[in-house]
Amino acid sequence: MNRALVRRAGLAVLTAGALTGVAACGGGSGGSAAGGGGKQAGEVPDNARSAVSVLQAAQKKSGAAHSAKIESTMSVGSTMGTQSKGAIRWDNGVTGVLDLKHTQGQMAESLKKMGSDGSMKARYLPDAYYVDMGPAFAGQTGGKSWIRYGYDDMVKLMGPSGALLKDQMQNSTPEQGVQQLLASGQVKKVGEEDVRGVRATHFTGTLDVQKMAEANSKLDAKTLAGLKKQLEAAGVTTSVVDIWVDKQDLLVKKTERSESKNGPINSTVLYTDYGVDVTAEAPPTAQTLDFKDLVKQQQKQQQKQQQG
Repeated sequence: MNRALVRRAGLAVLTAGALTGVAACGGGSGGSAAGGGGKQAGEVPDNARSAVSVLQAAQKKSGAAHSAKIESTMSVGSTMGTQSKGAIRWDNGVTGVLDLKHTQGQMAESLKKMGSDGSMKARYLPDAYYVDMGPAFAGQTGGKSWIRYGYDDMVKLMGPSGALLKDQMQNSTPEQGVQQLLASGQVKKVGEEDVRGVRATHFTGTLDVQKMAEANSKLDAKTLAGLKKQLEAAGVTTSVVDIWVDKQDLLVKKTERSESKNGPINSTVLYTDYGVDVTAEAPPTAQTLDFKDLVKQQQKQQQKQQQG
């Protein structure tokens, strides 16, 4: 197993998690945002009253639907560009299946050098998620194409950001996109627009990323302090969130835009078919590698090189 391959596998976990639209700047199902970012109804500016009312209804109804089909795109500067399509449910942690495609950037180029076209599959379970890296990867791992990313392992390997990832992957739902906007305390109604033939109302707001993490997660103070340092190191401070809510008070589209030291981060998620049946199961053990084992292999290789 070469070190470059391990690094590609590591990036896959971040990509797959973000693409679901529940891990990237998501949050727990609790927090003060449900009440309008900690403000009482009488404290909401006049020009935002109707927006808050609509968003609170959308938060409640979208969350109660428990499942939906999703399509998403995400890009991070010149590092990567991705697409995904599938379905998720969130009534008992996040469960779902997605088809992923790396379309551009350094990640896609790295996969191309491996002989891959950038296509992957992901399965999400309450305790971990799995990414099928494809036949090119399996050719270098004795036939094992799946990588398992345990959420508890991510906490140990990634520190505060891993803790946030675990929190979001186990507790987040599409309603959290609405909660984020309410948490900003500066919701603005843009107007009526068409989203793939569905008439929807467009809302926007700008979030302080650190405050959002504090309001929407179950992390302790020490972990949040560490997360703040990691966000500052990455150059991520604010995020512009836009959502579209249809006439049935369901979230149909969400976009996020922010800046980082690696360039602009942009994501779009489309939601349809709320209430769809969704099932997922872990791939066969014989076809699966554990990410923490890959990291251990990399560490051993580094030690040998230093000793040699």
